[in-house]
Amino acid sequence: MDDEYVEAVLTLVERIPPGRAMAYGAIAEVIGAQLRRGGPRMVGAVMASFGAAVPWWRVVTANGRLPPGNEVAARRHLAAEGTPMSVDGDRVDMRRAAWRPDGP
Repeated sequence: MDDEYVEAVLTLVERIPPGRAMAYGAIAEVIGAQLRRGGPRMVGAVMASFGAAVPWWRVVTANGRLPPGNEVAARRHLAAEGTPMSVDGDRVDMRRAAWRPDGP
């Protein structure tokens, strides 16, 4: 994992607006289109190692599952931002909350 990839992931995560979320795979698609490498697991590795300084709680699985091991803190941040959640509050409602950047 090189510095350029790490910086691209963190920069994109910083752009996710409050109340919205992106899936690991969606981030990988955007970054992959720019840098021609990486996948959801690589995004997860970046977030696990370097994501503490960015809004990590806005990065979830494709079905809205919260970051493993950090569900309680993520749920608190997401609720404070008014992020649409599932009825049981265990997942982000990705149909309403998914965000994609307009440009690079």
